[in-house]
Amino acid sequence: MAEQLLKDFKQDIEAFTLIPSSGGRFEVTLDGDLIYSKLQEERFPEYNEVEPHLKKKV
Repeated sequence: MAEQLLKDFKQDIEAFTLIPSSGGRFEVTLDGDLIYSKLQEERFPEYNEVEPHLKKKV
């Protein structure tokens, strides 16, 4: 997913940070706002669950 987001939004993304964690945690945040949490949803996000949030910001 990271590769696709960078490809689709390369002109708009100023910074992109991947932070390793443990315990099954996988979260996507945008400008400090939580967009997706694997712990809450109990699954990894699909691209189409993250991409619209980026489109709103650009």
